[in-house]
Amino acid sequence: MLTELWSELRYRVRALFFRDAIEQELDAELRFHIGCEAEKYERLGVPREEALRRARLVFGGVDRIKEESRDVRGTVLLESLVQDVRYAVRGVRAKPGFAAGVALTLALGIGANSAMFGIFDRLLLRPPAYLRDADRVHRVYMAWEDAERTPPARVTAVTSIARYLDFVRNTHSFAPLVGFRTSRIAVGDGQASREFPVAGVSAGYFALFDMRPAFGRFFTASEDAMPTGSPVVVLGHAYWRSQLGGRPDVLGRTLRVGRTLFTIVGVAPEQFAGLDGDVVPAMYLPLTAFAWNARPEDHSSDYHWQVLQLAARRPPGVSLAEANADLTAAFQRSWIARGVAESRPSAPIASARPHAMLGPIQLERGPLAGPESRVVVWVMGVAVIVLLIACANVASLLLARAVTRHRETALRLALGVSRGRLARQLVTESLVLALLGGSVGLVAAQWGGAAVRALLLPEHVGAATLVDGRTLVVTCLTTVLAALVTGLAPVAQALRHDLAHSIGAGGRDAGARPTRAHSVLLLFQATLSVVLLVWAGLFVRSLQNVRSLPLGYDVDPVLVVTDELRGVKLTPAENVALEHRLSDAARAIPGVVSATPAPSVPFWGYEGRALFVVGVDSVSALGSFVMQAGNADYFRTVGTRILRGRGFGAQDGASSPRVAVVSEGMARALWPARDPLGQCLRIGADTAPCTLVVGVAEEVRISSLSSQREYTYYVPVTQYGDPTGTLLVRVAGDAAGYVETVRRELQRLMPGTAYVNVVPLRSMVSPKLQSWRIGATMLTAFGALALVLAAIGLYSVIAYRVLQRRREIGVRMALGASPRSVTGLVVRGGLRLVVAGVLLGSTIAASTGPWLGALLFDVSPTDPVVYIAVAAVLALVTLAASALPALSAARVDPVVALREE
Repeated sequence: MLTELWSELRYRVRALFFRDAIEQELDAELRFHIGCEAEKYERLGVPREEALRRARLVFGGVDRIKEESRDVRGTVLLESLVQDVRYAVRGVRAKPGFAAGVALTLALGIGANSAMFGIFDRLLLRPPAYLRDADRVHRVYMAWEDAERTPPARVTAVTSIARYLDFVRNTHSFAPLVGFRTSRIAVGDGQASREFPVAGVSAGYFALFDMRPAFGRFFTASEDAMPTGSPVVVLGHAYWRSQLGGRPDVLGRTLRVGRTLFTIVGVAPEQFAGLDGDVVPAMYLPLTAFAWNARPEDHSSDYHWQVLQLAARRPPGVSLAEANADLTAAFQRSWIARGVAESRPSAPIASARPHAMLGPIQLERGPLAGPESRVVVWVMGVAVIVLLIACANVASLLLARAVTRHRETALRLALGVSRGRLARQLVTESLVLALLGGSVGLVAAQWGGAAVRALLLPEHVGAATLVDGRTLVVTCLTTVLAALVTGLAPVAQALRHDLAHSIGAGGRDAGARPTRAHSVLLLFQATLSVVLLVWAGLFVRSLQNVRSLPLGYDVDPVLVVTDELRGVKLTPAENVALEHRLSDAARAIPGVVSATPAPSVPFWGYEGRALFVVGVDSVSALGSFVMQAGNADYFRTVGTRILRGRGFGAQDGASSPRVAVVSEGMARALWPARDPLGQCLRIGADTAPCTLVVGVAEEVRISSLSSQREYTYYVPVTQYGDPTGTLLVRVAGDAAGYVETVRRELQRLMPGTAYVNVVPLRSMVSPKLQSWRIGATMLTAFGALALVLAAIGLYSVIAYRVLQRRREIGVRMALGASPRSVTGLVVRGGLRLVVAGVLLGSTIAASTGPWLGALLFDVSPTDPVVYIAVAAVLALVTLAASALPALSAARVDPVVALREE
């Protein structure tokens, strides 16, 4: 049995790959048998030629026998496919310009989808590298009702170490439940100190992953014991390679992280990035050592320091509902335990309704996903729309080619080719062209994906290439789908052939014009292009509104300097003196205009204290009030304008009368019908000394771009009373160019292991604009691409129509039509389709307003300016695409056109 199967397999392989040899063997065998039969007739006296004729009659035809033999081989389908591929390749070689146009059009659509899928996959679909049982690993979210919030429901993924320990003690559905936190911490000593992202993780964290360390080991549970843990560190692979040269002898060496010397015990494997998808940690510390290093105190009963994220794996057999119930019960017990630990009653469980639930491990898919992830989903959908436009464009081109080949197709059908066989050949041609486009698209995705990665995955691990196995599979499927979609139109055209009419038409294409199909495809392209351009316009308007929003301070020329004492013990007075020395030293640096201490920094850190005003029952009910302090140069340094009164001066010392400057909105909120100058503020307590308002400053955005109830007040730093920990430095030019100079000069003043960190203020403000920047950039790029494809499709359809209607145009001109009227005829035909596309596309775009509106800033999803602009752009593109075909039609010679027919 096996021998027969092996023999059969060998024969089929030979028949497929050595077809000529098999054919020669078949011819020789047939000649042998026919010769033997002819010899029988010759022995009866029949002449040689007649004997051969009779022998062939006995066999019933050589060609029939050959076909039956080929059918027995079982390779006819594969052979026909090979023939179809060869025919398609010959077609590409015969018309390289046409093939290049089709391939490049598809490459644009397929490349855009490949690049965006790589981003979409990494952000929303792909689990973290090495994660074991990814379908059972979840991020933990906590929620409760808060009567002071609107809406009252509050959801968070961040909690305290004390609550994490409560969860570990009181849950039974997880193996394991872990905590993790990533912060930027100084690594190294002195001038070599640099901040890196450092993760603090509980001992069970690495058990979530199926991996081994590249060197050494991971830390153990005993090294993560409360309250201090052990000073051991596991290096990230990228940090080990870039900062330590990839040396294998790093184990056992010490590394200062924050205020503590840690011993290196291992190196994580390559591509490992943990669970914090926003940033790749440079190293991993035991959670207890991480917390003690940041704040040397026992965190086992501290519910205030909310820094920790939680993740858990469900064991097999434990459902999501069961795990959520277990987690909620533990959360409610912890809710009560916090009230006991803080000696104050917690909000009743019946009213607060605290509950916990498991969500996707990818933060971007959970209930706290930021607007950036929603914009990425939109952009992924836009990439699909671009592919549909490209497919419609290619289908139109293939349909036009099918029309020019209608006589050839009719002859093939008349000669016996089945319609199914013909359809298969046409689809194969589309597949070959799509494969060319897919190959070019992958190259474009890899080459052009760098800009996309920089915009959407600036710090993501493994983003060096977007073309991996998953992306290749999706690209191949997209290519095959594009081939099938684009091949439908020419196949349908071929299967509708009227043989008698097509063959009888001779060389003319009369009756073979699929104008309706072309019009539908063109309308489809125009409609989708309008949708994309409207979306792009709305995001561009949003970005313009955000950028034109007055922040109330300058961003580009300001540096933020933070002094990190790293455990160096200074009294408050010594700390304040150090800040004054840093401020004076900063002003002495060439290029620095001014400098000021400041406890609050926009979109990074801010301080608020209780305020009391005579005649106002609850100041906090009127909004959020942020406290700022600075020296006499504060307003000059940040660029905030004083609208009324004055700012700070040398006369505002520690022993001088207390003064404050309030923002314009704060003045309106607290004293709506009175002059704010000279009013009294009590800061910290209602018994505090009166602080007189001496000035009104312009409104500033400190923590939100859209809040209308966020106010700022300013006090002299001499009256602030505490070290600020931060210095704002204004430079003459772009702050990014002064970072290293300022850091190097100020580091010399830092005592012991203390260090300074210097970053541009722009780096803190820019992330708040990220979602609108992504939307505006990507949608504009894809919208422009769609517009180009639509213009190409419009031009090809109009040019093809002019070519097909040469005889009609010739007759019109022979009967007295002017070139101008012929030109108008051509242009009006294109404009009618585009107007219909604008109306249909605008309707679709407007219907997406409920979903898109939440991603926009201060612009309506039905903004008429955007819709009118898009309609004008489409009209101009239509006129441009119609110009050459219209001129060609106007130049038709009636005599030549009629003679051609």
